[in-house]
Parts: sequence; C-alpha cells; structure tokens
Amino acid sequence: MELEAARLIAKGICTLSMFGSAIGEGYLIGKAFEAMGRNPKIEGSLFTKMIIGVALAESTAIYAFVAFFLI
Repeated sequence: MELEAARLIAKGICTLSMFGSAIGEGYLIGKAFEAMGRNPKIEGSLFTKMIIGVALAESTAIYAFVAFFLI
C-alpha cells in the first residue's frame, strides 16, 4: 500500500469518528430534553450534566479534527 492511500484511509477514519461524535451528541441532547419534558423539576440539574456530557463528546470530535489535519 502506498503512503498516500494509507493517508486517505486514516483521514476517512477520522471523518467517521467525527460523524459518530455528532450522532452521539444529538442522542444525548434529545434524551436529556425528553427527560426534562417528563419531569420539569430536574431541569437545572439535568441541564448542567447534559452540557458537561456534550462537551466531553465534542472533545472527541475536536481530537479527530486535529488528527485529520495532522495526517
């Protein structure tokens, strides 16, 4: 396998991990809003935990984005 082919395969894997992170963030936010709709009293507590979870999921996408340009 040539170097350029391996580089393109690695960039494709980085792109897939960014898509996975986006899907995970959407699922996380959707379920949090669903829980807030069922029990509005926990909105404050759940919202802060949701933001932390989204930030952790987004950090995975940022690492993949950086790796994409470093390859």
